Amino acid sequence: MNSFFKSTILSLTSFACASLASAQFKIEETPGKHIDVLGPQGKQVARVMTAHDPSTPESLHETYKVYTHIFDPEGKAPITKGAGGKFTHHRGIYIGWSKTKIGGSKQVDSWHMKGCVQVYQKIVSQEATDDHATLTVLIHWQTNDGDVFIKEERTQTFRRLKDSDGAYLMVDFHSDLTPTAADVELNGDPEHAGCQFRPSNEVVGNKSAKYLFHKDGLNLKKDKDLPWAALSFQLGDKSYFVQHISSPTLPKGNTYSAYRDYGRFGAYFVTTVKKGETLNADYRFIIGAGGLPSREASQKRFDESVEG
Repeated sequence: MNSFFKSTILSLTSFACASLASAQFKIEETPGKHIDVLGPQGKQVARVMTAHDPSTPESLHETYKVYTHIFDPEGKAPITKGAGGKFTHHRGIYIGWSKTKIGGSKQVDSWHMKGCVQVYQKIVSQEATDDHATLTVLIHWQTNDGDVFIKEERTQTFRRLKDSDGAYLMVDFHSDLTPTAADVELNGDPEHAGCQFRPSNEVVGNKSAKYLFHKDGLNLKKDKDLPWAALSFQLGDKSYFVQHISSPTLPKGNTYSAYRDYGRFGAYFVTTVKKGETLNADYRFIIGAGGLPSREASQKRFDESVEG
């Protein structure tokens, strides 16, 4: 796995990574449930939800996809949404396409999880150092009949940040998608496909979501291949922001959906992946506490992420 994004950020005011010996990251798996990523001083950073329980319709609904919860700076609670609430299939950081066509004929929905499931298999590799944790897991995308149509290796790297704007976590999300039985077409629409972020269901009630882009005057229905989008939202008396950065190496036509008042946002593209070939999809998430940084600061993060 080689992520497109720069893996090391050095000597940059906006990206000062914690690297003290006392800040050792840890990865801890609770089999059949989740994988925890712990950061400096043992604070919870993230939780990759890996459970899959098809024993009842209710338990299957709770566990039909693999996704990642992001925690607040204190490591006390997730700021992302899990199962239930408004649009139960929106969960943390997740990926899927509502029109997933297998072999040109059979179609399933790997967004709403109709006709298919994402089933965690194992940890492929893991690394925990003083300044980051990298976790690669194997996920089978399979039909309800049990046929595997995509093998995914999903790699996420977590780094604590010290940012004057309040950014405290950087997550690099890299997905290697390999069709195993036939060619797979990944299709959908901006609101029901791609790699997206969903904040806590609390945002449904307070409608606090606000968005920022690299320039004004965009038409998100028509303008494609935007470099990034950013979201701010409120949980209780605290504000948070997330910048979603798309790699320029993604298939062309990458389209952002970033306008819903409950905060679900992200980007999708349409492509066909041949059987046995691998699609590499890269995204970066900058998560912070406080209000939205300026457009200039957000653009700088993008430039520093992709230069060279």
